[in-house]
Amino acid sequence: MAKTRAEVNRQATAGARYLRISSPKLNQVAALIRGTHIDEARRILAFTPKAASHEISKVLEAAIANAEHNHDLAAHELFVKEVKADEGPTLKRFRPRALGRAYRIRKRTSHLHIIVERRGTEPAPRTSARQTGEEAGGRRWRRSQGAAAAAAPKAPRTRAGLRAAGRSGPKTEKKSDTKGSGGRRQMPRPAKGGN
Repeated sequence: MAKTRAEVNRQATAGARYLRISSPKLNQVAALIRGTHIDEARRILAFTPKAASHEISKVLEAAIANAEHNHDLAAHELFVKEVKADEGPTLKRFRPRALGRAYRIRKRTSHLHIIVERRGTEPAPRTSARQTGEEAGGRRWRRSQGAAAAAAPKAPRTRAGLRAAGRSGPKTEKKSDTKGSGGRRQMPRPAKGGN
């Protein structure tokens, strides 16, 4: 049985290159729509008061049109799979300043890529960039170790804590010939007295 084009390729892409906006500004808005249904993504972009939302919405509409026209995918089944904003070339300009100086102005550009895919009606679980559990190592893993790890006495980290525990801190040798001179040697003083 032959598969249709829609079954073979369940995703469509669109992109825009050399956008005159920096990639961190695009990524701020892109994080809002990642993994959402396209109707929800359209609503979010319509009511986000950032300049990047206009650029992203144009590329999103192009990706939806590509999915419908090129891959025979229904628009009501599409979700935003990936939104990626990469850094493009930087245009360098100069601003005249006082006393003959010039300050550099960097006009950042970026490349935006959006992938939409057909998932049906249920949304896929969103994946977090941060790992959880034992492989993450941090506070959550220590909390899960229980009271045995919490009951173990901790070693003091300060000099005052070391003194209270009865141990001395790091040994430092004092030199007698460096009296308050910031660690430099002083020349011996001449003896007092007459000729």
